[in-house]
Amino acid sequence: MSAVAAFFNPTRQTRVLPGFGLSIGYTLVYLSLLVLIPLSAVFLKSAELSLAQFWDVVTAPRVVASYKLSFGASLLAAAINAVFGLALAWALVRYRFPGKKLIDALVDLPFALPTAVAGIALTALYAGNGWVGSLLEPLGIKVAFTPLGVLVALVFIGVPFVVRTVQPILEDLETELEEAAASLGAHRWTTFRRVILPILTPALLTGFALAFARAVGEYGSVIFIAGNMPMVSEITPLMIITKLEQYDYVGATAIAVVMLVLSFVLLLVINLLQAWSAKATGRNR
Repeated sequence: MSAVAAFFNPTRQTRVLPGFGLSIGYTLVYLSLLVLIPLSAVFLKSAELSLAQFWDVVTAPRVVASYKLSFGASLLAAAINAVFGLALAWALVRYRFPGKKLIDALVDLPFALPTAVAGIALTALYAGNGWVGSLLEPLGIKVAFTPLGVLVALVFIGVPFVVRTVQPILEDLETELEEAAASLGAHRWTTFRRVILPILTPALLTGFALAFARAVGEYGSVIFIAGNMPMVSEITPLMIITKLEQYDYVGATAIAVVMLVLSFVLLLVINLLQAWSAKATGRNR
């Protein structure tokens, strides 16, 4: 009877996957092969340098300039995508207009488009003789082969991360909350700032983090439009490729270690902000 009672007990836990020991074993092996071992190899290879040599490599003026461009442009591109990605997701969820399904499908284009193709297309579009570049250059705005071109490419590849992260939350958001705020005399901006934005903030920070992580490591779509001028428009992934082409594997891994550590710290800060925001939102509810 106890076995029958346990079978029909609605509170019993059913395990679709194998037991904990087997599942955690598969997980650790999979994670080690794809993440832990390659990252460990990067640290071990860079350890061949002495501390002074490591510092000289990662603080060379040309390398530092690439850090500033890569991380600065990535943060700015992620911030731009957070603002305009939210606006795009809002339009796709809340409004009906001709071509809505087409625009919704085009949001995923950076996911499917090869990065090299995206870089060539953006370069052709924003070059001095391109459709957009020919209109901007007479105004003194040069996009292609400048840091601004790097920013444009990073914004392009990061848009889907914010839109697809925020869109499901907006779809599940009850319009009754806005109607209740309006009935209490709140203006539209007050309703958005006090009611809607706190709910969207965790998803928005997630989209920001994903867009930033993608932008930091982006290579294919950037090298064509950047111009790759040392100290001006040279990104850090290109510096790593340059070191590898010169057979300076230790120098390449040293720069990679710095990128890895800085990216981890920034993503950790963003995740802590996301957790704090989600906790604050739950407390306010």
